[in-house]
Amino acid sequence: MDTFLARSASVKQDQVPFLEYPSSKRDDFDRRQCLIYVIPGNPGLIAYYEPFMKTLRDLLDEVEAKEDCRRAFHIYGCNLLGFEDRDHDPTFGCTSAAGVTTEPFTLENQIRCCCERVQEANNSLLGKGRVFDEVVLIGHSVGAYISLEIFNRHHHQSRREQPSNPWANVNLKAGILLFPTVSHIAQSSSGQKLDLIRRTPFLDGAAHRIAKAFVNLWPHWLLATVLRRCMGFPAHAAAATLRFLTSRDGIWQALHMGKDEMKTITEERWSEEMWEIQEAEGDDRLAAKFYFYFAQKDHWVADECRDEFIEKRRQHEKGRARIVIDEEKIPHAFCIHHSESVAEKVTLWIQDITGL
Repeated sequence: MDTFLARSASVKQDQVPFLEYPSSKRDDFDRRQCLIYVIPGNPGLIAYYEPFMKTLRDLLDEVEAKEDCRRAFHIYGCNLLGFEDRDHDPTFGCTSAAGVTTEPFTLENQIRCCCERVQEANNSLLGKGRVFDEVVLIGHSVGAYISLEIFNRHHHQSRREQPSNPWANVNLKAGILLFPTVSHIAQSSSGQKLDLIRRTPFLDGAAHRIAKAFVNLWPHWLLATVLRRCMGFPAHAAAATLRFLTSRDGIWQALHMGKDEMKTITEERWSEEMWEIQEAEGDDRLAAKFYFYFAQKDHWVADECRDEFIEKRRQHEKGRARIVIDEEKIPHAFCIHHSESVAEKVTLWIQDITGL
């Protein structure tokens, strides 16, 4: 993976945190094996999604137990790069003997990494040389944008006749995109604030140092108390946030990537055919290729941009996208308090995708 990183930091693949919830039916050769791959938002810690993934596992166990179910679902997700100090070396900001200063990972770095991780998971998780019959991506926030980019690159590269095509064995079936930030993120209320930091020379270079210095003023036990008692975070979210805030490079990575999102996620640039189910995919029963779940009000998604995006999808005659606007006032950061209710919706969509 270091080949695409134009910096001296190297990625320690075996140190990237992950969560995995395999199916008890994964060795049943009479079932189609489906990989459910979860891509987090920013900050990219998969630990935020533990209750969501556990609930999804329990619900899919119930689906698998039905007499007419001939599928097994394997749930997997891992951190985005740079949010754990142990996943890269050296630390950000170090200058090598060649004069190269390490920087946090960009959005493009994350996309390329996720492409490789999906390919690797597809080819290795089942073991014994087996690959999954189908892969479903679940992306949250910027993870939704990353998911669409994975589909885009899979679409273009899989059509090329290359002897060593990395996508050759990956049957990318559908995407479930939760609270997606897929266009003009800088026009949202939170995006405007982050974009102001990006466009202000002093803050652009110093914001991460200021934020880290402020956090360092607080002892860990006091930060934990604030997260649990004042902010009301449940145990999993408080632990993940504390680990993120007190890490060496996490805040810098989050801000660096966030600023990159502001300048990258603008006009929709995917081809129209990416939204379509191609004849080669050959399953007319598939209700949709993409499932979008938007909040009624989202501080990372401007209403007008969301509505424009939805209208484009509705006008695309051959497009296969299902769009749902939340009616339960679930917030953008659903993985803090609303994992169970979102997992229930996702389970229904997975059943729809797989024809169950």
